[in-house]
Amino acid sequence: MIRKIIRINEELCTGCGICAAACHEGAIDIVDGKAKLVREHFCDGLGDCLPECPTEAITFEEREAPEYDAAAVLVSKTEKERAAAASGECPGARYRAIREPDGGVGGGQMGANVSRLAAWPVQLRLASPYSPCFDGAHLLVAADCAAYAYASFHEDFMKGSVTVIGCPKLDGVDYREKLSEIVRMHDIKSVTVARMEVPCCGGIERAARAACAAAAKRIPFRVVTISTDGRLI
Repeated sequence: MIRKIIRINEELCTGCGICAAACHEGAIDIVDGKAKLVREHFCDGLGDCLPECPTEAITFEEREAPEYDAAAVLVSKTEKERAAAASGECPGARYRAIREPDGGVGGGQMGANVSRLAAWPVQLRLASPYSPCFDGAHLLVAADCAAYAYASFHEDFMKGSVTVIGCPKLDGVDYREKLSEIVRMHDIKSVTVARMEVPCCGGIERAARAACAAAAKRIPFRVVTISTDGRLI
């Protein structure tokens, strides 16, 4: 088919790799020191890579090319993310299942207290949306202060759930994209948001609501609010 697709001028290309990083579909690789469009069916023709090229080596052209294959792009992304989650460049960000969310005793124990943590990492910024721990999970999206404020947090909220935590004020990021991917890619059974009463915690609640709305799925959703002195409001 004739369609719009990128063209890379190898004479202008310095092989810096910025375009390959900017291509969310993974259509570009660096080969022998030059950027090359190695997967034409991964190129959506939108040109996210164009403004990133410092030498203006990338332009559009219309020519015979395979149709953009969104399904193949998604499969490729999933495989890469799963591999990254399993290996983890940073040891602390490496995916690790601690236990089945609905199965018996969890991780570390001290006296009668039992950890109900199902998987690692728990920080939303580090968690991969493609991690298998989210398959069929009851998802707990928690403000990171909540477990410190509420004494029975593990038993009352984390038990039977997969937990991700964050602080929209300190992290300075919008969690909507990450949470939307998690909800879209997995058969999430329910979503619980555990937030503090402080206004900045509204960001994590809004992100979770937006993620469920974007996925257009009917998912049971609830919000629990914890006061700064550790009470449920």
